Amino acid sequence: MRYDLSDLRLFVAVAEAQSLTRGAGRAHLAPSSASHRLQRLEAALGTALFVRRARGVEPTRAGEALLRHARQVFARLEQMHADLAPFAAGVRGHVALWANTHATHGFLPGDLAGFLRANPQVGVTLEEHTSPEIVMAVARGEVEVGVVAERVEGAEVELLPYRADRLVLITPAAHPLAAQASARFADVLEHPFVMLHAGSAIHTFTTNAAAALGRHLDVRIQVRSFEAVCRMVGAGVGLGLVPRSAVTTGGLREPPTVVELDEPWAQRDLQVCVRRRAALSGFAAALVDSLAGAPA
Repeated sequence: MRYDLSDLRLFVAVAEAQSLTRGAGRAHLAPSSASHRLQRLEAALGTALFVRRARGVEPTRAGEALLRHARQVFARLEQMHADLAPFAAGVRGHVALWANTHATHGFLPGDLAGFLRANPQVGVTLEEHTSPEIVMAVARGEVEVGVVAERVEGAEVELLPYRADRLVLITPAAHPLAAQASARFADVLEHPFVMLHAGSAIHTFTTNAAAALGRHLDVRIQVRSFEAVCRMVGAGVGLGLVPRSAVTTGGLREPPTVVELDEPWAQRDLQVCVRRRAALSGFAAALVDSLAGAPA
């Protein structure tokens, strides 16, 4: 098969416009030239890509398959350009790091800032995902370094200690639960909650913990940071479930009260996750050494 990216771009333009004329215009080609190039592409692939109709064109099943793959190709090209851009700006190394909500909003900002100051030639891309997603992505080799709070059975990865922490319940000071030293998760689900936004790793984790009990969370409001959770809880909006390290009390007019969560899964020690530490690239190994050496 012989075809190039220009052919694929033309094909995508025509398929999305469902018109040879409009698609050719998007590709800055005359319709006759575009038609000739599409015929050559079909000949190279050995199959028709479009059904020609009076009012335009429509992809065949083969055309739909090619359109799906072509979009993926161009998405990967865009990602490649984004990954290479830091090198043009003088950054000579890059590490992709996935982390759960706890790490992303808690310990990592300060620890990454220190690493980047010490390694000005390195860039880091940080993405937030749930711990199981991170472990499986590392096991598949899709990302070199992750920070997680739980392991996945059967996943062939190495876990290195990073930070120790624990999930706690926070309540308004006047709430009846505030007088308790500890509480079970099942016993507080009747109350409304203040949560991080849907899609955040801790939102998914907490929702799953409620579902495991056959219950649902009553989410009163969703916010973008643990500090906002603390402010909303302190103001009496609802209860919150946050890492102890993320509890904010100083500077708040109405600080929340901390109640221990009496659940085995409340201990959320963070670990650095890698496929095989000895096989890491140089910059990824430096990042892992920095995180694994952070004070527990």
